[in-house]
Amino acid sequence: MTSQSAATLRSRYVVQAASDLEENRRLQQELAERIKVLQQQEALLEDILSLAERYEGFADPSRLPEQLQDEPVVARSKPASRAASRRSSPARSAPAGRAAKKAGAKGKSRQPLLGDLLAELLGQYKEPRRAKDLRDELLEKYPDRDPTPQVVRNTLESLVAKGRIRRHKQQRSVMYTLVQPAARGTGEVRADEDPGA
Repeated sequence: MTSQSAATLRSRYVVQAASDLEENRRLQQELAERIKVLQQQEALLEDILSLAERYEGFADPSRLPEQLQDEPVVARSKPASRAASRRSSPARSAPAGRAAKKAGAKGKSRQPLLGDLLAELLGQYKEPRRAKDLRDELLEKYPDRDPTPQVVRNTLESLVAKGRIRRHKQQRSVMYTLVQPAARGTGEVRADEDPGA
């Protein structure tokens, strides 16, 4: 092999290695972003499971948040049955699993929860707000938080299910308002609120 062909071969290897390295870094970045989205979805799903377990024992519909009473009982029992099947999993016992989850959640809670931040933003307004507007405001106020639009909508719906916020449908838009603490558990609509909004 001549020195010229060795140099050509070496330069090809250098170009190929640089290209492979660049592609590797791009894939790492994509995966890091995907992991971040999956972690947000995991936190939301854990909240939903926790919520489903909390409402599992409610036989009296008057004790459920107002907006859940209109939904069929079958829809409410599905998450509870999934939660029950997870608890009966032979891989781990339910009490140990819950204790581990709570311990893990305590260790992770360095930042405020997304639901708390959204409720705080909603509390600044008297009129209903769209999920998109709330997400835009969240990104502006908390640049380190970057939930996807779907995660924001799911979190808002979770807060609706908990009775912390109220959902309003205006034509084709879904909007949200904060439920005042006095009216939260009663299921009553305050005199200054329009229930048909």
